[in-house]
Amino acid sequence: MWSEEQIKNYLKQNLRTKRYEHVLGVRDTAIKLAEHYKEDTEKARFAALIHDCAKNMSDDQIISIVKKHKIEIDDISKISPQLLHGTVAAIMAKEDMGIKDEDVLNSVTYHTTGRKNMSLLEKIIYIADYIEPSRNFQGVEDLRKAAFEDLDKALLKAFDNTIKFVVERGQLLHINTIEGRNHLLSKNRR
Repeated sequence: MWSEEQIKNYLKQNLRTKRYEHVLGVRDTAIKLAEHYKEDTEKARFAALIHDCAKNMSDDQIISIVKKHKIEIDDISKISPQLLHGTVAAIMAKEDMGIKDEDVLNSVTYHTTGRKNMSLLEKIIYIADYIEPSRNFQGVEDLRKAAFEDLDKALLKAFDNTIKFVVERGQLLHINTIEGRNHLLSKNRR
């Protein structure tokens, strides 16, 4: 398995500076959240570091890798292939970096869309990506605070924000985000 330094070297060579700094912010935020919620900090560290390793790939490269691995591409991802950068990052992590932990790989795969019944690590990576220090949008400070008070409520707010953002731009919503939101709402009403 690659060391943290090997992954960072790969990222420095393959990501733009701003994206690399974002990844380090996600790593630091994920570790803090993992400590707070008693999740494995090493799993959080590695998932955060690799979550965007395919981010600067072209749509054609992403589609090619996904097809090569015989992964079905849903209709939304056909229109917006960048939604699959987490899937490709997980493939790279497993095949190239030697990361085999399924929870880490799932956290990377679903860090953009979320999904229903997310694991604790998946929630941590999703939220860490959303609230890391370089993120700057209205309400981010409230969300940063909420993330350390009630992870599910913070996740629900992040889903709501994402859905509003996508709808306001007339873009397509991924079903995983909708199912993730609905799952959280129904779980909290039981």
